Amino acid sequence: MGCCVPSKESREPIRYDPNFNGPIHNRSCTDILWLIMFILFLGAWGYVGYYSMTRGSVDKLLAPIDSRGRRCGLDSGLEEKKYLIFFNIAKCLAPGTPITGCPTTQVCVSQCPDKTVLFKKELEQNPTAFEQIKMNMVCTEDVNLQTMTYSQAIQYIQEEKCASFVLQSQPVLGRCFVNVTAAMEVLRDVTNGTLDMEESEVLEQLTNLLRFKQLSSQIVQDLVQSRWYMAGALVAVVLLCFIYILLLRWVITPVVWLSIAGLFALMGFAIYLCYKNYEYYKANPVGLYQTTNLKGYAQSIFAKYETWLVILIVLAVLLLILFLVVVFLRSRITIAIALIREGSKAVTSIKSTILFPIFPWIFQCAIIAYGILVLMFLLSIGESAFRVVNLRNDTTCSCNGVYTEEGAPCNPLTFVEKCHDTSSVGGLLPCQLASCHFTGIDNPQIVIYMQLVNVLGFFWAMFFISGVADMMLASTFSTWYWTFHKNDLPFFTLTSGIYRTLRYHLGTVAFGALIIAIVRVIRVILEYIDHKVKKFDNPFTRCMMCFCKCMFWCLENFLKFVNKNAYIMCAVHGKNFCRSASDAFSLLMRNILRVVVLDKVADFIFFLSKLLISIGVGFAVYYLLEWNYVYEVTKGERLHYNYVPAVILSIATYLICTIFFNVYSMAVDTLFLCFLEDCERNDGSPEKPYFMSKNLMRILGKRNKKTT
Repeated sequence: MGCCVPSKESREPIRYDPNFNGPIHNRSCTDILWLIMFILFLGAWGYVGYYSMTRGSVDKLLAPIDSRGRRCGLDSGLEEKKYLIFFNIAKCLAPGTPITGCPTTQVCVSQCPDKTVLFKKELEQNPTAFEQIKMNMVCTEDVNLQTMTYSQAIQYIQEEKCASFVLQSQPVLGRCFVNVTAAMEVLRDVTNGTLDMEESEVLEQLTNLLRFKQLSSQIVQDLVQSRWYMAGALVAVVLLCFIYILLLRWVITPVVWLSIAGLFALMGFAIYLCYKNYEYYKANPVGLYQTTNLKGYAQSIFAKYETWLVILIVLAVLLLILFLVVVFLRSRITIAIALIREGSKAVTSIKSTILFPIFPWIFQCAIIAYGILVLMFLLSIGESAFRVVNLRNDTTCSCNGVYTEEGAPCNPLTFVEKCHDTSSVGGLLPCQLASCHFTGIDNPQIVIYMQLVNVLGFFWAMFFISGVADMMLASTFSTWYWTFHKNDLPFFTLTSGIYRTLRYHLGTVAFGALIIAIVRVIRVILEYIDHKVKKFDNPFTRCMMCFCKCMFWCLENFLKFVNKNAYIMCAVHGKNFCRSASDAFSLLMRNILRVVVLDKVADFIFFLSKLLISIGVGFAVYYLLEWNYVYEVTKGERLHYNYVPAVILSIATYLICTIFFNVYSMAVDTLFLCFLEDCERNDGSPEKPYFMSKNLMRILGKRNKKTT
């Protein structure tokens, strides 16, 4: 970055140039070396993708693993057995299961059970049906179902080599998942109504899981039922964005002030609702809710008047801060409105720019898909790693001295053979809690370096695409600004901006994108280190990690600001990245007050507009779904939770608005930089007239003098 230090020339105000009338045409390629490096790196990233896809396997990463450490459908002898079944699914409901694994026996099967069968109960009640039942039994690999006798079947069930029951289930990601309601009925049937403490706990966990399942199914049902409403609402949101853009073009001042007033009104309405809930729950205390499931936990929080009081205070403070900001910046907001009007004129004059962000977005989606795919393939390269878990908590588990330490590397087959529950009859049953748990895949050293290449390539490519889009728009809008008579604007302005960027300045974008990508990779590494040092957590390490993450976050945002303005200067003057960044930074520093009170106020107005539209759509959808007339017309059923589609549409609206307003933001940033240069380069005389609009000159107290 040493080359980007402002020179003495760049620190001086820009001088008048009679030959300058906008983006120069006689320009040369900039930062070619960095473009060559980017292309070579893309080749290396492509090789990493090829290497990972030829040596790794996503199936290996996602394939279920049985109790002996073999991958269902992949390992020798299990090619036809693609699904994993759990002997006692109730044991998998412990909170620590995702970390320590499920302690019940797990085997690979060719298909998931299509019906529920209680083998132990059936054999005890009807021994003559053994021959019909045994071929449906699910047992470990060392049990021969063909030669198994009735007495052996009873023994194997007691030793947990065969499942005492199987539940009707469906394959999900290679695992046989059961119906929770059926599982509860079977468990009650198996225990014959006599439950010990452990079984009662399992039933409670199943009940909570059933409630969560009912909540999830109701939400899914609501989304399915309201899918056409939501699709229509998204179309309406797009139209609303177009209408809002047109309003910004013609009636910008009332729209901006009404947007600010509308946001204040929405926040005031939210405060009113919070106050009414606060009054209600304070006067009518609600009893205790079941807090072991998501819905009950939410109800237990929002049924307390203290919760609504806190929300009310937070909203009131935010409203007061926003109000004070608007009051103190009202004069600057007027100038920012004029700047936004200029941006609106530029956008509506070059209408194709409105839909332009869709194409970079498509490329970025492709980059995201490729990066994730390479990541998954790289993670699957290597040998499976297993470690002993829960051995410390399982006092009755003995491994005959083979495994004695918690977290020690283990072999699943050896663990099954050597480790047993000493409290069971004959000491032949598997350990109750301890298991040889699959912890991941040990990757070779080269894979770690390839992961770094993949991460850097991902961020470099993402920032490169957004940088190319920014420079194309900057070239387009700067052409509009520096066209003295706007009616003389070339028809293919956007096309010319695209051509100039692709022909001359891809190297500049590659250099700028690399700088931000390196900082982002450092932030990712810091997050990884923070995750790894959690077990050594202390105030000093927390403070240091927080400081480092905060510093690099600030650095990344500062570099993004510098990059965007460097792209604008490069699009106008055709200079390399360092010179463009230096010129842009110096120009902004010479007008630092205008940067703070104009450019940032414009960004604040855009943020308020996006917030207004998204929150307004959320409230509108919610109360529309509360309206009985809608269901009378559509003949549809009332939804369980109206806030679910309202929240989803509110988030989707914000994302859609962001896509549209990003063009506006780039237009305002470009015109703002051009406006600052216009003020320094020209003085309004006939020889050096201002290129800014008459409205902007009127607000700033400037004017172009007529020739005498």
